[in-house]
Amino acid sequence: MRSTKIVTWLVQAASLAMTAACFAAPAHADVDTDFANQLHVYGIYGPRDENAWLAKITCKRLTTQVDEDAFASARFLKTNLARTTSTQQVWQFLGAAVDAYCPEQTPTLHAAANATAETTTRERG
Repeated sequence: MRSTKIVTWLVQAASLAMTAACFAAPAHADVDTDFANQLHVYGIYGPRDENAWLAKITCKRLTTQVDEDAFASARFLKTNLARTTSTQQVWQFLGAAVDAYCPEQTPTLHAAANATAETTTRERG
């Protein structure tokens, strides 16, 4: 009798768990919304779709080598983001774009960071 109650309880618990899993909210919103939220952290605002579109174009330019490096992508973004966007925000936008839409381009960002670090070291040297 006791084993029957345990089995019944386990079946009910499993059923509730499956029901909860079916109706659970997604772990995160869509990529464009996540990207827009990340930009807001950096103080970059604007139409969500436009910013996502610009980020996707930037990734396409990196992937197809229209932009030979991250510096070229930053120049592209600087001319296409709002005039009030700072250099720091341009690089933050680029980093968020790569993270959201083309993570395979992360080494391109690392190369730019390394080049900047080497230049800074030589200038201080």
